[in-house]
Amino acid sequence: MQHAAAPRDAVPGNPPGAAVERLVEVVDLLRRHCPWTAALDHAALLEYLVEETYELYEAVDDVARAEAPEQELLDELRGELGDVLFQVVLHAQLRAEAGSFGFAAVAEGLTDKLVRRNPHVFAADGSLHAADGGTGTPPSVDGIVATWRAVKAQERPARTSPFDGIPHRLPALALAAKTLGRAGDGRAGEGRQEQGSEAELGLELLAVVRRALGAGLDPERALRRAVLDYQRDALDGA
Repeated sequence: MQHAAAPRDAVPGNPPGAAVERLVEVVDLLRRHCPWTAALDHAALLEYLVEETYELYEAVDDVARAEAPEQELLDELRGELGDVLFQVVLHAQLRAEAGSFGFAAVAEGLTDKLVRRNPHVFAADGSLHAADGGTGTPPSVDGIVATWRAVKAQERPARTSPFDGIPHRLPALALAAKTLGRAGDGRAGEGRQEQGSEAELGLELLAVVRRALGAGLDPERALRRAVLDYQRDALDGA
């Protein structure tokens, strides 16, 4: 079930500026005064980053599946968002201590990228302009996505393959979906009329995993290898 976004003035809480500044300050103090936090580095944090990300995924999905989420689910989501934000701030703090960049640079870079990739909303200077960009015609979702991809391609001209930038460490199913999406494979409208529900798809995938385990095969490794072979064959045939 989809929920409409709340109006800006309906968002609860205070403006985030002071809270974010305090968070960055607390992380800096922990790095200087907590022996456990001080011993952390990027490599040591990777395990926590993956774990916290999956916990956030689960919390988001729990809220999305509930027609009227209870406060307990919302509290869980808020907490998991905070745990992932802590990871981001801590990684940025490590770079700040190394003299590279800090959290402000991370936030500024993200803001600049969002403005740059959404010209239907923002002018080049970051100011808000009419949603139709002055053309009189609201942009289509397909047009917005095409512009996003075009701007992204201009930002990274060294990337010549559609699969560049897809992390190979993604879980195999996510890797497969991302790969096919980049290749434009499986998006044709022919099969859409025949598609079942998400629940039916889940049962089909579960049956495939059951069959793999029954045959003594590793379904994660099998799919990952098939996806990497698909990427290779697609590039060889390009």
